[in-house]
Amino acid sequence: MRGSFRLGRIAGIEIGIHYTWLLALVIFTWLFEQTFFVTYPGWETYLYWVTGFLATFTLFVSVLVHELAHSLVAKARGLPVSSITLFILGGVSNLSEEPQSPGVEFVMAIVGPLTSLALGIIFWVWWYFLAKTWVLPVFSMNVPSARQTIALAVIGFLAYSNIALTIFNLLPGFPLDGGRVFRSILWHATHNLMKATKIAATVGRIFGWGLMALGVWFALFMPGGFVNGILYIFVGWFLNSAADNSRNEVTLREHLTGVLVGQVMEKDIESVQPETTISDVVQKYFIQKRKRAIPITEGDNLAGVITISDVKGISQDRWPTTPVSQVMHREPIHAVKPEDDLNAAMKLIAQYDLNQIPVLNQGKLVGILTRADVINYLQLSQELNIKGKQKANPTGTKIKL
Repeated sequence: MRGSFRLGRIAGIEIGIHYTWLLALVIFTWLFEQTFFVTYPGWETYLYWVTGFLATFTLFVSVLVHELAHSLVAKARGLPVSSITLFILGGVSNLSEEPQSPGVEFVMAIVGPLTSLALGIIFWVWWYFLAKTWVLPVFSMNVPSARQTIALAVIGFLAYSNIALTIFNLLPGFPLDGGRVFRSILWHATHNLMKATKIAATVGRIFGWGLMALGVWFALFMPGGFVNGILYIFVGWFLNSAADNSRNEVTLREHLTGVLVGQVMEKDIESVQPETTISDVVQKYFIQKRKRAIPITEGDNLAGVITISDVKGISQDRWPTTPVSQVMHREPIHAVKPEDDLNAAMKLIAQYDLNQIPVLNQGKLVGILTRADVINYLQLSQELNIKGKQKANPTGTKIKL
C-alpha cells in the first residue's frame, strides 16, 4: 500500500503502517477517552487519555493478530503473502495471488473472525478474574471503585471490541471476511468465481449503503451521535468503494483472461545500445517520444532497462558523458512471454508498479507491453463486448541478466 512505512517482519511477512494509522491513533484515542470518562467516573483527566491511547494501540495489535491468522493460513496453503499493512480502518493482508479454490478461500476468510473471537474470549475470562463479574463495562458498570484500574479498563475494552469485530467481520458484505466466506460458498455452488464475486460485491455495496444511511440517521437524529454517525458513513463508504473495486476487477479479468500478451504488445521495439548517453535517451525518448523507460539491448538480447527514475539520481551536467550502461536497471527484470495471459501480465505490472514490461521469447526481446497498451485494449474490448475465452495460469517471470 502506497504511503506506508515498514516496521519489520513476522514469520517472513513484512509488517507496515500506512500514514492514516497515525490519524486513527489520534482520533480513536480521543473517542475512547470520552468512553472511559463515562464508564469510569472520578479518575484524573490524564488517566483517561492514557487509557484511551493504550486501548487504541492494543486494539490495533489485535487487528494485526487477526491479519496474521489470515496470512499464515494463506502461506500454509501455498499462497505468497507480501505484507500486512495497518491503516485507519484496520488492517489488510497483501496476497500476490487469489485462492485457487473455494475451500481455500473459506478457510482463509473464516480464520480471521475465529481468531478475533478467541482473543475476545481470552480477554473476557481475564476480565472476570479481575472484576469478579461476567458483565462487560459497555453494558453495565458494577465494578467496585477499588478494582477500577487502567489494566481492567483496557482488558474489558479488548474483550468487547474483539467480540464486536468478530460479529462485524462475519457480516456477508464483501470484502469483509464474512463477504469472502459468502463468496466462497457461492463459488462452490456455481463453480464460477466471477459470478460469485459479482453477487458478493453487490451484497457488499448494499451493506455499504446501509451503513452510510445508518450513519446519517445517527448524525442527524441521535443525541450525541454525530461522531459515531460520521464513522458509520466513512466505513460504509469504504465498504461500498471496496466492493465496487472488486466488481471492476472481475470485469477487468473477464476481458483480459485468455488474451495473449503477443496480441497486444508493441512489436516495433525502440531500444538503445549500452554506450548511448543519458542525454540522448532523455532528449530522443523521454522528451520527444514521451517514453518513461527504454530497453537496452546487445544484439537481440536484453541487457537492461533505463527508466526516468534511474536518471533522476544523476546530475544533469553528467548526462552528455554518462553511458546508460552505468545507470540502467540490470536485474532482476520482470518480464513476460508472448504466450502469457494478459491478465497475469497486468497483475505483474500492478504488483511492481511498472509502466511497461519487456516481452521475451527464449531470452530475446520481441516486444514491450505498456499500461497504455492494456488500457487501450480494455477500452476497445468493453466497447465491442469482447471477453476472454479461456482460463490461463499466471506465468509472469523474473529474469537475471
